[in-house]
Amino acid sequence: MKKSVKMAVAASMLATPAMANASVLKNMENPLYMPDAHGVYSKLTNGVMLKVADSSEAHKDKHHDGATEFPIIRIQEELGYGITDRWMAHFSAQYTHDDDISRTGLSGGRLGTTYRMFTPEHNNGWTVDVYGDLHLGGLGEMRGQYNISGDETTAKSTFAKAKMAGMSDEDAAESGLKASLLKASGVIDYDNYSNGMWGYHVGTKFGRVWNDRFTTSAFVEVLRTFGDDNSRIRVVGSNASILPGYSTALVLASAGAPSEITAKFKSTTEINAGLNTFYQWSSKWSTGTWFRYNQHASQGVDKITTNVSSALEPVKNALEEKLSDMQDGFDEYIIGLSVAHQFTDHAQVALYGEYTFDTAEKRSQNGTDVKAEMGVRVNVKF
Repeated sequence: MKKSVKMAVAASMLATPAMANASVLKNMENPLYMPDAHGVYSKLTNGVMLKVADSSEAHKDKHHDGATEFPIIRIQEELGYGITDRWMAHFSAQYTHDDDISRTGLSGGRLGTTYRMFTPEHNNGWTVDVYGDLHLGGLGEMRGQYNISGDETTAKSTFAKAKMAGMSDEDAAESGLKASLLKASGVIDYDNYSNGMWGYHVGTKFGRVWNDRFTTSAFVEVLRTFGDDNSRIRVVGSNASILPGYSTALVLASAGAPSEITAKFKSTTEINAGLNTFYQWSSKWSTGTWFRYNQHASQGVDKITTNVSSALEPVKNALEEKLSDMQDGFDEYIIGLSVAHQFTDHAQVALYGEYTFDTAEKRSQNGTDVKAEMGVRVNVKF
């Protein structure tokens, strides 16, 4: 009898770590969470962001450097389904609304699958996942308005040289205006957040379950997009004078410039990575912390696909060359904290906060001096 009791106690002690590991991994706020076979979960996140723009060239062109954007509303839904205990399908979509820059729409979207190659019960607490997602940036076209200005200095110097060469005022002005368009500059006012491109994410996530309360994890992924011309960009010439009696708007109108163009953007490759810790204080309370790095590659125009008149063909070619590297890339370094409460076996609410440091190229409109977000996430499993 005593021998049987000892064996039962030993078996119970051996089983406890595996059961505890399973418990902490079933917390929906845990980055290593995976639903049971045929289980369904939903994570609905509602956040509010504050941004203060930096002093990039693009922000200065828009007279937006140092401007505050608040409130920026961000809503994200993530749905997942457990195909087996180690294999799941998932979908996520994010919507962002920013009144201060009149920009709104889908800002993120994924559809993919994750497979758990190693489980903690059989690998000394280690987990290794691999995943692949379809990048849904092509669901919506990239929309915006390109505000273009001819180069006033070039217009005036070309006009002066033409006059010295004996040209009439009319011919000299025409020469100056053409030259000014070949060195035109502009900035895009974006209407939405879509890049207009499809692509894919491939990545891996690995973690360690240290005891029945604490886990650490990390991930790294690559995003590849496929360039296309899924864009719609209004062209608006500046009304500022570049020569007496002439503005960029007037010159473009007289040349029969299209009011809207499409452009084929180049493919991009980006890398994202992150570290996470998660601690389960009790059956009701848990805390997560994270650091993420997001790379956002500089965009580039491969070709303006809209047909233009022969008179504007040199201007089109000049714009293609100028926009071949838009110098608008930026990198984000994000730190975050969440606190979650388990209300029932199937419902959980988490409060979170994030602060983002970034470095941006000189033509980027995404560089900030301040970028902070806080919000609430409601997690439900069925």
